[in-house]
Amino acid sequence: MDPRLAALALPRELRACLEQAPSILIAESRAQLWELSLGGEGADTFDIGFEVPGRGWVKEGDVVRCRNGVSVNYPEDYIRRRDPDCMRIGDDLPTDKPRFSDDYGPFGPVKAETLAWLAAQDLIVVPFKAGARRLGSPSLAVVPRNCAFFATALVDLQGFMTFEELGPFTPRAILYLAPPFRHTHFGGKQVVVHDRTETLHEIFAYNLYPGPSAKKGVFSALLDIGTHEGWLTTHASSVRVTTPYENSTVFMHEGASGGGKSEMCQDLRREEDGRVLVGTNVVTGEPYAITLGEPSRLEPITDDMTLVHPSLQRIGSGKTTIVDAEEGWFVRVDNLTKYGEDPGLEASIIHPTQPLVFLNMDGHAGATALAWEHICDCDGKPCSNPRVIIPRSQIRHIVDEPQEVDVRTFGVRMPPCTSDLPTYGVMGLLHVIPSSLAWLWRLITPRGDKNPSIAAPEHEAGYVAPHGGMISEGVGSFWPFSTNTKVGGANLLLQQILEAPKTQWVLTPNQHVGAYHVGFAAEWITREYLARRGQGSIRREHLVESRCPLFGYSLSEMKLDGQQIRPTLLRPELQSRVGLDAYDAGAAIIQGFFQAELQQYLTDELDPRGRVIIETCLNEGALEDYLRITPLEID
Repeated sequence: MDPRLAALALPRELRACLEQAPSILIAESRAQLWELSLGGEGADTFDIGFEVPGRGWVKEGDVVRCRNGVSVNYPEDYIRRRDPDCMRIGDDLPTDKPRFSDDYGPFGPVKAETLAWLAAQDLIVVPFKAGARRLGSPSLAVVPRNCAFFATALVDLQGFMTFEELGPFTPRAILYLAPPFRHTHFGGKQVVVHDRTETLHEIFAYNLYPGPSAKKGVFSALLDIGTHEGWLTTHASSVRVTTPYENSTVFMHEGASGGGKSEMCQDLRREEDGRVLVGTNVVTGEPYAITLGEPSRLEPITDDMTLVHPSLQRIGSGKTTIVDAEEGWFVRVDNLTKYGEDPGLEASIIHPTQPLVFLNMDGHAGATALAWEHICDCDGKPCSNPRVIIPRSQIRHIVDEPQEVDVRTFGVRMPPCTSDLPTYGVMGLLHVIPSSLAWLWRLITPRGDKNPSIAAPEHEAGYVAPHGGMISEGVGSFWPFSTNTKVGGANLLLQQILEAPKTQWVLTPNQHVGAYHVGFAAEWITREYLARRGQGSIRREHLVESRCPLFGYSLSEMKLDGQQIRPTLLRPELQSRVGLDAYDAGAAIIQGFFQAELQQYLTDELDPRGRVIIETCLNEGALEDYLRITPLEID
């Protein structure tokens, strides 16, 4: 065994696996891993497959050399997205997630088979830090050599590190990749098993798409580590926004998958004439656009995993302090459909300083992979989950130092709501809420309308979702990746929120505001408006109570660059195509959804402060009831 591996404190089973493997490659550079993604022989294409008993050789994916990276695609539509039901817990520690034993029997024998299979493969062993370089925990990945693109994706997300940089260490997390087990043990399903002890988090990935393992599996390990140590990695993006008047405001945006996290760091879109399309009436087809002069400058901080660690906090600041938990970003580009929609992002993709990894993109050998050319699913429609992994070092104007958050926004995908077809799509363009309501929205985290990021039941024909189509993604939107308990996560989140009374809390919808299709324009306009007011400050006289108490306050008016935003976008009940009856029907759907979802948190383990907030919602409390619990700190 390589002396660098021999020096590590490895689990006995892994050490035996590595001693038996035909060969082990420890990459000396990221460039070496990238070349191995194509088989390491200078080829332009490479098929990834495995011998499967009873089926012969099965293709799992293919890799194509493009001028700006490698394009990876999968034969099955199902593998192009994360299955939200793929997580299983292989240990006996506390959890609210499905246990492996409940569906497949004891994990011990399958774990032994997995390590035995890996012991017969040519392997790549990759060291990395779960949680990025600044505060990350030394970890390992064990990957079949013909899946080198997966190792490349992992080090792009977590940062390439050498054993020499890390020195001797005991791994805090270990990731194993064994794609053919999907066929031999799990009927073709994506399964990612988490096997935890107090000091080690092992991730067994039984599918080739890196979303639930190299990306979210590492997030799971971070959440587990934080549970033991009393801190939380949030599922959030963040950006520092500097206005034309040189005022800077830091935004942190949360929400379920598809809720606008990546978009928070993107420039707002303009029409060919330079105007900003705010929305289009879905009934009349009438567009509504505004003219916006010089936009604010965006300096991205985090994209998806935002570390909130006690060592970062400045005593007495009253604001959440954050740093990126990743060294690369897993950027979804489904909303790029043609050239020029996001010049900054497009430049990073077309002219990278090092070749990138593309997933679900229509890449061709020798050609430039383009962000708006997505692979088509079997129904002929473009895949809704095209991705590109962009290292932080290649992102323009990136902010590396810890930042205090001025505004924490929360995004929800909303369907259209009209008087003819009432739905829950009644959130106004911007709502200001107290921290008690901010916590409730994060407990619920509605997945919302037509989430493009995951393969989920609501996308299946004939599926009828409860509560008008809303489904909860769980506490903090990090719940899909947590291996622990919901109440434990709720308590950590409440502690984090209450420790930041000077951070402003905001709700903002995407896709629709009442009868208007807005895409992500509501989020971008909210960002621009609050930044121009200086660190998100809003005067109390500009607030009016929302008709739905769960929305907190609406704005009485919004003026941006001298133009009034239509009041009907701030208060959708005023829209002629919506009206009070449709609005109230939508608000009732939301209230019922909250009441149904919150019951599960009322256990003896819940923080007493949280119990008071939840019981206020269950009793259909008014806004003033929430304000008595957590006053709004504005003038």
